[in-house]
Amino acid sequence: MMLLQQVRAAFADAGTLSQMVDEFRPRQGQSDMAAAIASTLESGGVLVVEAGTGIGKTFSYLVPVLLSGQRTLVSTATKTLQDQLFSRDLPRLIRALSLPIRVAVLKGRASYLCLYRLKLARERVDLTDQPAMTGLARIELWAQATQTGDLAEIPGLDERSSLIPMVTSTRDNCLGSPCPSWRDCYVNQARREALAADIVVVNHHLFFADLAVRESGVAELLPTVNTVIFDEAHQLNETGVLFLGHQLGTAQLLDFSRDLLGLGVLHARGWCDWQQLASDLEHATLDWRMLVGRQPTATKLRWLSQAPETLHEASWQEAMAAVANACGKASLALAQVSEAEPELSRLATRALAFTERLAGFMAPCEAGAVRWLEVGPHLKLIETPLDIADTVKARLLRERDDPADRRAWIFTSATLGDDPGLTWFTEPCGLANATILKIQSPFDYAAQAGLYIPAHLPRPLARDHSEQVARFVAEHAPILGGRTLVLTTSLRALQVISGVLQQQFSSRQGLHILVQGQGPKRELIQRFREGNEVGGPGCVLLASASFWEGVDIPGAALQMVVIDKLPFPSPGDPLVEARAQRLEAAGRKVFKDYYLPEAAVALKQGAGRLIRHETDRGVLVVCDTRLSSMGYGRRLLASLPPMRRLAAPEDFLAFLTGLTKPSTKDQS
Repeated sequence: MMLLQQVRAAFADAGTLSQMVDEFRPRQGQSDMAAAIASTLESGGVLVVEAGTGIGKTFSYLVPVLLSGQRTLVSTATKTLQDQLFSRDLPRLIRALSLPIRVAVLKGRASYLCLYRLKLARERVDLTDQPAMTGLARIELWAQATQTGDLAEIPGLDERSSLIPMVTSTRDNCLGSPCPSWRDCYVNQARREALAADIVVVNHHLFFADLAVRESGVAELLPTVNTVIFDEAHQLNETGVLFLGHQLGTAQLLDFSRDLLGLGVLHARGWCDWQQLASDLEHATLDWRMLVGRQPTATKLRWLSQAPETLHEASWQEAMAAVANACGKASLALAQVSEAEPELSRLATRALAFTERLAGFMAPCEAGAVRWLEVGPHLKLIETPLDIADTVKARLLRERDDPADRRAWIFTSATLGDDPGLTWFTEPCGLANATILKIQSPFDYAAQAGLYIPAHLPRPLARDHSEQVARFVAEHAPILGGRTLVLTTSLRALQVISGVLQQQFSSRQGLHILVQGQGPKRELIQRFREGNEVGGPGCVLLASASFWEGVDIPGAALQMVVIDKLPFPSPGDPLVEARAQRLEAAGRKVFKDYYLPEAAVALKQGAGRLIRHETDRGVLVVCDTRLSSMGYGRRLLASLPPMRRLAAPEDFLAFLTGLTKPSTKDQS
């Protein structure tokens, strides 16, 4: 039987999936997507699929891949989604289809325990830091039983924990084959399993990091696979540019100076004045940071000439030269002793890399790239290409020029653009010649969801806009008993809105207010779910940035999503500005061709948090009157799911009140 026929049969009413997977329900859109992928697997080529929420895109690409028997690399957005594919979705489908398929998951170094560094961690941890000591003891206990070394196995381990860098390796500090734990290394074990597997699950960060440095194992895998699938592909461009450019941070340099002192004294005492070398680098780095002075959190300074804007060019170049000189001296000293110990050899490699990177940043920015300085507690120097198009065409799709090549490239996400050609995604990703498929969500949005634009709120630029948004939420969220997600377009708005709501409600009286930054994303979402269960106190979650996507809260826990403003890109962001200037130079209309598509995709992503299941009901509130008053609002409205428009306040209140009735929402 041809692959296309097998796939259609698997998704049919009485097919394999209906019989073997409990929650499976036949959907025409899911079957059509799977059929298109099956055809691409057989013929080769590039397929871009926008699959609306609820289609079941994961099964749509996994079933054809499994039935084809082709060796496949699947890349998704996060480690959490990797684990879901590897631990849940793939095993269920392999059992249902009764196939002898071998699957592996491959993550970056920071996800795996380093046995050598675990031994050192006990000596380096602060003995007066009781939480750190307790956390390290948990890791040591887990290390005795783990088979994979994947830190995700440890319940409750915060991914921001300071212990993780202590017990994992980096490309810079890995000792390589001289390491005493080399034979038992979990990173090497994961790579061996990946090379032997039929399907390998990676993430976008790892994929592009490997394209840049060819160190993580993906470079070895890519030539051996027949099919490459990018799930959550809308993140590819922004992820890719960060890894295909260059970065250097003062935090890295300070870490290096500490290692220089510690390892130099430990392994080569007397060869050099390690204390002086480390001190010179540390002081040069701190002086460099002090030169920039205090700046608002996460400030990005354009870097168009010899120095970032507002900084004195000669002083900036002098400070960089002092750091480069200190790195150069350290590099020369380490070169003399690098053969004595593997750790010193790796340290010498780091010193040389820092010296070369500093030289690069002291030279003019590369053509077709943009450079800026990010200021926080530390400095971060960043230079990136404007998009990944050239890399994709030159390094991924170059085989398409060979008529004999039948490799399949699949790119899919729920949101890839707001025009028929999905140009928001295909242009920056170099996929202009791809086959495009758009499949609408199976949800009945007109019956399940309402859209309300409060006409009484001030315009977004008004000084009291955020405060009025907060008061709107404070008035209406209690009607639902919480169950509200507030998405903001800036951290400043997040601070203002959360401040007002926290004053209005307290944990002892009224709703619980959860704010991004109070804990890991996963923990906040879990607290939100539990707080909005029947009998719970009721919760409102306020967030920005990453919470606009990747938040999946089906059922009654979430019934209102409030968006404070239309999510246009910040015109002051150096990368945004450079992209706009490139379009302008090409004679294109920047607002129409860049700002509007960016806002449409982001708005659609935020709105997508509301309806996650066929039985869900809820209301989307966009607190920006431009959506209804400006001509471009029609394009943005068209990008949203076809929700019922609630024009008047009384319509909104009636809809909101209706959501509180037990029969309106599945409580599971």
